[in-house]
Amino acid sequence: MSIAAPLRRNLVTPTTLVLAALAVIGFLFIGMRLIYGLGAVTNLNSGYSWGIWVAIDIFIGTALGCGGFSMAILVYVFNRGEYHPLVRPALLGGLFGYTLGGMAAFTDLGRYWQAYNILLPWHWQPNSIMFEIALCLLAYTAVVWIEFAPVFLERWRFPAIKHFLDRWMFVFIALGVLLPFMHQSSFGSAVLVMGTKLSPLWFTVWLPLLFVVSAILMGYGVVMFEATVVSNSFGLPSEHALISKLSRVVGWVTVGWLVIRWADLLDRGVVSLAFAGDLKSWTFWIENALFAGTAVVFLTPAGRASQRASFLGAVALLVAGALYRLDALIIGLRPVGNWIYFPSLPELMVTIGIIALEILLYLVFIKMFAVLPVAEESSPRTADRRLP
Repeated sequence: MSIAAPLRRNLVTPTTLVLAALAVIGFLFIGMRLIYGLGAVTNLNSGYSWGIWVAIDIFIGTALGCGGFSMAILVYVFNRGEYHPLVRPALLGGLFGYTLGGMAAFTDLGRYWQAYNILLPWHWQPNSIMFEIALCLLAYTAVVWIEFAPVFLERWRFPAIKHFLDRWMFVFIALGVLLPFMHQSSFGSAVLVMGTKLSPLWFTVWLPLLFVVSAILMGYGVVMFEATVVSNSFGLPSEHALISKLSRVVGWVTVGWLVIRWADLLDRGVVSLAFAGDLKSWTFWIENALFAGTAVVFLTPAGRASQRASFLGAVALLVAGALYRLDALIIGLRPVGNWIYFPSLPELMVTIGIIALEILLYLVFIKMFAVLPVAEESSPRTADRRLP
């Protein structure tokens, strides 16, 4: 039996200092981009107008932030309350994944100073898939902050506000399940716009469904990854019993995703492209091997019983999902002309800085707020003495 409690550790450590330094460097380059334009810091061109800021920080970053969404489906839709201890850490990861993903989207906008137009109905373009993505991202970011708000209210003691949120939280939970379905599927729809510029290995009318399911899988992968790393790093009670049960669900969902993917490839008769021997075919096989390997680990009793195997399965799932999206956005792209793209050092540092800031804020929040489950019989003072 465990309850959530702050870790009460030192906020300033060598790890947090390195993360803070990387974040500062990244934001210095963001400042350069905002002042001097995209061309001053990126290698974007007419063939590749979406670089790693869109691919990694938005398409992949928000999928990594789907832990709260994935756990909400399991806990609140399918009424599997035993997984509730994993909800708060998942929400925290989603909170930063979407907030910083929105920051990356703002950085990538050509006319970022007009970003407020998304809130003005007379500027809305309801026929635009990008409009729907932007509005849903903004709405879900607000929802996930509201879902996490009770953690703040518990610490700072606002009982009236907490009572109000507890009474109406079911509304925000419902929105928290609905909105990611909308914008994650719309990510797939946005990729459909590429048409023949995208390799048939990834271009399919099933992209919206494949993007949604892969986001759910990556959400579960993040939950399992974070639970294992944090419990081992801070000496907290292991959540492997829950992870083992969860991994079986994830394994079957992964099998379903692979069945849809390969049925579509066979139906369109494009499997032969996977044997072309080029970069696209190699990344295709790596991506599918990782998904298949994850399914085998999670559906094998020995794999679920082993904490190390479960952790490696979660890592493989995250890499597979990230590579699938990177393939669909950049590697699988076949632009007209001889355009090539490789991110510049400032582009890389911006992405590294945003990721570093996300990890830094996660560490700060778990040390200050009641996010992680700790042993119920231990007082905070006793736990502080016991934990390294």
